[in-house]
Amino acid sequence: MRQPGLFIGRFQPLHNGHVHALKQIFNEEEKVFIVIGSAQASYTPTNPFTTAERLRMLQAVLSSLEIPCSQYQIIPVPDIHNFRYWVDHIKQYVPPFGIVYSGSKTGQVLFSEEGCPVKKIRLIQKKKFSATEIRRRWVQGEEWESLVPKAVIKLIHQFEGVRRVKSLFF
Repeated sequence: MRQPGLFIGRFQPLHNGHVHALKQIFNEEEKVFIVIGSAQASYTPTNPFTTAERLRMLQAVLSSLEIPCSQYQIIPVPDIHNFRYWVDHIKQYVPPFGIVYSGSKTGQVLFSEEGCPVKKIRLIQKKKFSATEIRRRWVQGEEWESLVPKAVIKLIHQFEGVRRVKSLFF
């Protein structure tokens, strides 16, 4: 049996672009380690949700995709803000993994330089399906629900995420 794949995201919030990536990864991997990056950050304009809230978003989406809990492990990892040591930092938190799935050029380069096999994720409409774009729409009072899975919309309302982001900007 091969080692699990690795996928890293901040999920601030989890959106349909993430869902597209997760579907790709689970089509290729039997088991996946999903890292919640910037785990220490919350209640800021770029990281409004707590790790626990992002964990709930991931669990809700994976459940809606009918992916059993036995096929993934969600691992929160705090930032170190130093690319030179970032891959080693990830390895301190995550059990041995196989292929790294990434849509980030920086992530692809960093893991490749450390000898990790990397597979580029085919991103869909990156500018549209972006947590930055969703948070911008919240602040501007624009439509955003078409960019987020239904299970996550419900949680964002429950967490009062839109109000929270607006309050962080004003």
